[in-house]
Amino acid sequence: MKKAKIHWYEEAEQRLNVLNDLDVFHLKAYKISSLHKEKMKKYPDQKIKKHDFVVGDSVLLFNSRVRLFPGKLKSNWTGPFLITQVLPHGAVELENKEVAMFKVNGQRIEIYLVHSENANEVVEAYNLYEV
Repeated sequence: MKKAKIHWYEEAEQRLNVLNDLDVFHLKAYKISSLHKEKMKKYPDQKIKKHDFVVGDSVLLFNSRVRLFPGKLKSNWTGPFLITQVLPHGAVELENKEVAMFKVNGQRIEIYLVHSENANEVVEAYNLYEV
């Protein structure tokens, strides 16, 4: 060992410095990857619509299985359904005359504007004359 003239203390400090540099590098890479994940998450989150559904609203349900049996004039929307309960985390309980109650994700439904026979009902509902 004396022939190699190795300074053990200096060698140990050098190895510790290299390990510390590796830890700093790993932390920096972790921060960069978390920032990248946040940026990439923003794009799909932009497409999520926030709806405030109320019990008693009539809604249409999106039928994603229409693609399996395509037809020229087949609609993707079924309904109207009546909201009987609004559950936490965006879930909604629907009811129809033909179908019993069932739970659906709130992202699959849209508010259905019922056709009215009297035009005054529509004007009153939307307050078109008030500015």
